Amino acid sequence: MLSNHLQNGFETAKMVWSRLPNAEEGDHGDTGLLRKSDGSGVESLEYEVVENHAYWEEQEQRGKIFVGYYVVVKWFFALLIGIGTGLAAVFINLSVENFAGWKFALTFSIIQKSYVAGFIVYVLINLVLVLSSVYIITQFAPAAAGSGIPEIKGYLNGVDIHGVLLFRTLIGKIFGSIGSVGGGLALGKEGPLVHTGACIASLLGQGGSTKYHLSSRWLQVFKSDRDRRDLVTCGCAAGVAAAFRAPVGGVLFALEEVTSWWRSQLMWRVFFTSAVVAVVVRTAMGWCKNGNCGHFGSGGFIIWDTSELASILQLFYVHLSQGFAPFLTNPIPSGQEDYSFEELLPMAVIGVIGGLLGALFNQLTLYISYWRRNHLHKRGNRVKIIEACLVSLITSFISFGLPLLRKCSPCPEADPDSGIECPRPPGMYGNYVNFYCSKEKEYNDLATIFFNSQDDAIRNLFSAKTVHEFSAQSLLTFLVMFYALAVVTFGTAVPAGQFVPGIMIGSTYGRLVGMFVVNFYKKPNIEEGTYALLGAASFLGGSMRMTVSLCVIMVEITNNLKLLPLIMLVLLISKAVGDAFNEGLYEEQARLKGIPLLESKPKYQMRKMTAKEASGQRVVSFPRVVKVADVVSILRSNSHNGFPVIDHTRTGETLVIGLVLRSHLLVLLQSKVDFQHSPLPCDPRPGSRPIRHTPSEFVKPASSKGISIDDIQLSPDDLEMYIDLAPFLNPSPYIVPEDMSLTKVYNLFRQLGLRHIFVAPRPSRVIGLITRKDLLIEDNEESDTVELQSTSVRIRHGDTSVSTGSWDAERPLLNGLLLQARTSS
Repeated sequence: MLSNHLQNGFETAKMVWSRLPNAEEGDHGDTGLLRKSDGSGVESLEYEVVENHAYWEEQEQRGKIFVGYYVVVKWFFALLIGIGTGLAAVFINLSVENFAGWKFALTFSIIQKSYVAGFIVYVLINLVLVLSSVYIITQFAPAAAGSGIPEIKGYLNGVDIHGVLLFRTLIGKIFGSIGSVGGGLALGKEGPLVHTGACIASLLGQGGSTKYHLSSRWLQVFKSDRDRRDLVTCGCAAGVAAAFRAPVGGVLFALEEVTSWWRSQLMWRVFFTSAVVAVVVRTAMGWCKNGNCGHFGSGGFIIWDTSELASILQLFYVHLSQGFAPFLTNPIPSGQEDYSFEELLPMAVIGVIGGLLGALFNQLTLYISYWRRNHLHKRGNRVKIIEACLVSLITSFISFGLPLLRKCSPCPEADPDSGIECPRPPGMYGNYVNFYCSKEKEYNDLATIFFNSQDDAIRNLFSAKTVHEFSAQSLLTFLVMFYALAVVTFGTAVPAGQFVPGIMIGSTYGRLVGMFVVNFYKKPNIEEGTYALLGAASFLGGSMRMTVSLCVIMVEITNNLKLLPLIMLVLLISKAVGDAFNEGLYEEQARLKGIPLLESKPKYQMRKMTAKEASGQRVVSFPRVVKVADVVSILRSNSHNGFPVIDHTRTGETLVIGLVLRSHLLVLLQSKVDFQHSPLPCDPRPGSRPIRHTPSEFVKPASSKGISIDDIQLSPDDLEMYIDLAPFLNPSPYIVPEDMSLTKVYNLFRQLGLRHIFVAPRPSRVIGLITRKDLLIEDNEESDTVELQSTSVRIRHGDTSVSTGSWDAERPLLNGLLLQARTSS
């Protein structure tokens, strides 16, 4: 009976929720899977290895030395990705903190004389920073707008979007993040750091940028989309590790949130990259602690420090000539070390609130982004610039004006052991901001979180030993206003991450619940800052729907394992509540942008469908020897990226001999070296015809359109010639029977990272059967001897006798294929 009530409740909630506008309603043609955006579409990546003649010739030339060199280069690239991402993160944070420090220091010095003049200066500085950011994005790197995580997730899922991983996108992401975050907008820099790391990895994988003459030939080792995918995965993990100084959290973020394929070898390289980032960041912060980085000091890089979560962390004296010099007083007290069973109920309530507010945030941002894309941004870049400037003005008015309406509160009694000073001197980091107060021993609690940088505001919300620092009225005011600002800001033409806004929103209502718990239970060990931390975790879980990686990130940056069960509790609850209404933030945004993601689980309707029902009815194929004019005509008349190649046996029976890619055909048409006058096929035996192409020539440049049929110029004589496609096709494409369920096809397609799969009638006969034992091959000490292991069969190459058991009377199929390949070579 209880389950019926719960089910009815969820159905009612979904019915009310469905009345909100959805991105799938309206103009379906604009939101289709292949929707054009800014003049560019999406294209699938080729993760499958094309085992044509050129590939096999290249493999035969490679020895063990080259294989070892290949592995060493992969680890070297992982090292470079870690160093590059760490240095980029240091540069971004150093710039943001210095801009914010100069802004607040100048504003505080001016408001000592005139609040009006201080307000004007504050608004103008924010406006200039935001204007620089939106101008860079609109005029230089449009693909750098937003967080970039949906695009990177699509890339690692097998979808290439033009411009996402280019060099100009990297530059726009770095400098655009500095302007947007330094300008005080309700967004963060942690999300764009993931995109930054992915761009660095992609540029290293392709040897740099040829357009800007920053390429190196010795770096151009990895030519396949599969290798580039692995490097981009390392870059994503490096971005998270740089943002939160959480190397394990970065690995799990890449595994849980962005990647679709995972291997144990890749995990080692991803972990190594994240560890390198942690070392680079720690080294940079250690150098900056000596006052070498201006306003950066030792803060600003991470929201919480491992030894400083529970209190005000550090105070920084301001000297404009020497920068912020950090100092530590007495040892900082720790936060809440224990919790009682009675506290689990309000903590569960935090999880429910996080799920509801996170789901509402996803739906509102989806609606506004849909409206913005279809009605506002269609009017050109000038409208995008005006919109970002208006959002900056509104944010500056609210962050400066609302604290003026709040009455100041008297400072609490000083605790010499806490290291907290009330009020803090102007220009210092910390709690208890004296803003528009008539008395010296007063502070403005709303200005403590509003008129501050986001990192410092989060530190204040998380601080311990500051019970009753914030009033419920101030926290509610900040929650409503900042929530609205975050919704409106998300989707503007600037680099924008949602980690920091989510943390600020969640920590605000978490601290509200903590205030209630402190007043209700009357226990001295309860800290409001601990509940603020749980609130931040709950909102991120309710919005982004991350669980394992987010939990590990929280534990790594707090260095408090005692909070692990509580973080797990609020994450599980918030994710379950949020999933009852909509999908995660990145999935919703990817769908809005027309990125065709293949989720890990197929739809339920696929169980009742077969491969034949889902496949296209019109199949465009090529004969083995095809006329150049026919190739050009077919490529111009349709947009397929893969074509079956058909041949005929001596008896006239049709035979599918492989799959040829559109990109390969374009390379053949452009080079013209494989044109022939005769319509007869060439000698099919290996080595009978020299291969004039290497596999690297067929690889499409990363994150670009590659060759187009319109770029190829052919004379009338060229159109009358022929091409034998046999040496260039993939002779072993994946094939499924026509009556296979679409669920199995979906799982096969996604787990193998395929781009094409053939649907064929059910085979007439079986020529062999491969089991697990047929795949167990080990190399003996002799390099030319391969031994097949099984319980009853041991076969060595060169042996004419075959030892068989009672249940296996024939030579294993794989062994026969190996023997045949060896004799033919």
